[in-house]
Amino acid sequence: MKPDFKKDILPHLLGIAIFYAIVAFYFSPVVFQDQVIFQGDILQWEGSAKEAMDFRAATGEEALWTNSMFGGMPAYFISMEFPGDITNAVISVLTLGLPHPVNGLFFGMLSMYLLLLTFGVRPVFAIIGSVAFSFNTYNLLSLEAGHNAKIWAVCLIPLILAGIHLAFERKRILGAALLALGLLLQLKFNHLQITYYTLLTSVIYVLVRLIFDWKKEGIAQISKTLGFLILGAILAVGGNIGRLATALEYSPYSTRGEATLENAGAGLDKEYAFSWSNGKLETLTLLVPDFYGGGSQTPLGKNSASEKALRANGLDAQQINGFIKGAPTYWGDQPFTGGPIYGGAILVFLAILGIWAAPRESLYTFGAIIIFSILLSWGKNLSWFNYLLFDILPGYNKFRAVSMALGMTLFAIPVLGMISLERLIQSKNLKALLISGGIVGGLLLLLAIGAGMFRFDGAADQSLPEWLVSSLKQDRKAMLQASAWKSLGFLAAAFALIYFAIKGKISDLVLGLGLLALVTIDLWSVNRQYLNDESFQPSPAKSFFAITPAEQEIEKDNSHYRVLSLTESLTKGARTSYRFQSLSGYHGAKLRRYQDLLDNRLQFELNDFITKAQEGEFDFEGIQTMNMLNTKYIIAGTAANAVFENPAANGPAWVPMEIVGVQSNQAELEQLGEIDTKILATVNTSEFEDVKAGMGQITLNSYLPNELSYTATMRQAGLGVFSEIYYPKGWTATIDGKEAEIIRVDYLLRGLNIPEGSHEIIFKFAPTSYTATKTPMIIFQYLILAGLIAGIFFTYKKQADGNQ
Repeated sequence: MKPDFKKDILPHLLGIAIFYAIVAFYFSPVVFQDQVIFQGDILQWEGSAKEAMDFRAATGEEALWTNSMFGGMPAYFISMEFPGDITNAVISVLTLGLPHPVNGLFFGMLSMYLLLLTFGVRPVFAIIGSVAFSFNTYNLLSLEAGHNAKIWAVCLIPLILAGIHLAFERKRILGAALLALGLLLQLKFNHLQITYYTLLTSVIYVLVRLIFDWKKEGIAQISKTLGFLILGAILAVGGNIGRLATALEYSPYSTRGEATLENAGAGLDKEYAFSWSNGKLETLTLLVPDFYGGGSQTPLGKNSASEKALRANGLDAQQINGFIKGAPTYWGDQPFTGGPIYGGAILVFLAILGIWAAPRESLYTFGAIIIFSILLSWGKNLSWFNYLLFDILPGYNKFRAVSMALGMTLFAIPVLGMISLERLIQSKNLKALLISGGIVGGLLLLLAIGAGMFRFDGAADQSLPEWLVSSLKQDRKAMLQASAWKSLGFLAAAFALIYFAIKGKISDLVLGLGLLALVTIDLWSVNRQYLNDESFQPSPAKSFFAITPAEQEIEKDNSHYRVLSLTESLTKGARTSYRFQSLSGYHGAKLRRYQDLLDNRLQFELNDFITKAQEGEFDFEGIQTMNMLNTKYIIAGTAANAVFENPAANGPAWVPMEIVGVQSNQAELEQLGEIDTKILATVNTSEFEDVKAGMGQITLNSYLPNELSYTATMRQAGLGVFSEIYYPKGWTATIDGKEAEIIRVDYLLRGLNIPEGSHEIIFKFAPTSYTATKTPMIIFQYLILAGLIAGIFFTYKKQADGNQ
């Protein structure tokens, strides 16, 4: 039987058109004017990735290593491609050519739409849930910050769950293929924390299905379904085996792995991991966006209490405007925030409606996901629960910013909400509508008229005069009240539409279109406060990376060296990395040994150097760890005379006169603060034996990020030290073509035992985690496409046969 175009095809085409139109209109400067969103994190990434990308453009090969930040580290998480990888082409086709990163929001709507259809939600209601999911403030705030990989990973959760759900509905081939495709793309974006949350979401779904289906389906059918799903997951992992292999190889040596110092712990410490913990009451921003004052820097309107106070206290117009344009209105528990996590008052109401209207299976599944993810997001504010999970859940201590768990919340709310709406309209359960509307409406009314019950104390208040703090609290209260009234208004409008639909006064289509308009307007108005026309620029990278006179001075030197810029943080700035090999950088998973050096030596040396320099003394001999890292230039500003050449830098390689043996990592790090690193070298003799001092000279002949060539002239055989970061996986060294053991010296540098005489030394980086996985990875990707085609064919054939 041929499909009915009007019934079976047209609604879906209209849905896709609506999704495309919303993205294209909201992001019209990106889609039509070739502008980009100003994303701070992406600018830092561009600086970090420049060396690897330039190498790829020049050679057609992958560097896999970059010396552009933190002295040197694998480029796996910065910029790495695989020849033959089809995922970019798949994304381009599925997102109809929309530009990155806004194409992720479009795909999020598509995947949510598909998921809701599999749960029996009619297209017009599925469109509402799709828009609400993709355009919540969590996604757009993440987009504004430059967390593009996180957005894509979140927007793929519905596709993954759609595959799992279809498999349990006995469409096993199609379900396994969709799971494989969704997980393939999610793993491609390499946001393992969101993938971890996706796994938790999937486990909850599967557990609920097992409880409900155990007796009905029987163990044989359930086992068959799980087998198909496991096969789909294996294909997805295979399609990313290169990315996963390199990540797993690197992880133990990164800050997410085991501690190197004997007195330190593994993974991330709790204080760091839970620094971004959502407050318990902050959960109410899901319903009332300005409950906690919006973002850390929020514009206040004309004639706000703060503006009046500033004017009354004699501040000039420029000072007043400067404060009002970015007032510290946020008074929540997090260190700072770009804005509230708002799920939409209408969607929250519909999700609560599910307590009475949704099927028990859906309520238990998505209700559990909502509750569990909210508890996770509270972090240290529910320490007994979250610290326990941090200690016992495998791999959970590798992640930070637990407020990210709200991505699960904002996924489950529209799913439960739309399932609930669908069932409510079918059952005409007016009582459920009245109860849920009364609960949510009553809460909003209480917040609107009883806002004075809160203290409105913010962390930023300590630096402000009391008269301004008092006015700021009034503004925070006004924001909460206005936001609560606004949410109540949208709730009342949605309630009225649903009520009239149940009573038969309006059609279901009018109901769907009305709710779609309300949800879109609501989310649009909140999002435009944080991501608006001012967020788009023709090319922020061009101005951000514009060369300064100071950098022009350094570029005159064609030798091999590192640069330290005092104008950026050691750990949160990669602008210098754009042109030079830098001691600083911007990455969440540095090499653990480099982080140790930062925490225990570099920061103290830098502070001491700056203090002395301010007094007119440039103590280059006092920065021994910087010298061993060949820090030849220090930048103190943008002017040409703000560059200081370090005459004490050790150079690319040298032969120390004496070996200082140590027995522990802690002892080795302590020695670095006491020795002249050009004359003495530390070696952990418990790991590396028979290391002796020699005499000679080493010269760097050529440099590539993944290959360095030296000539060593040794009058006496012994240790040569190279100012390159030691990493035990992938680097090999040859002396006159014969492989030699790379020794770790000075805590994190490379060393070699070099024979007497003149020798050619070559270091190469060719990790088997990349080279051995390239071809199998591409094969798995094509198997997933084949499985998807087969799943669609067999599903259509089964439906066609059933209709005959």
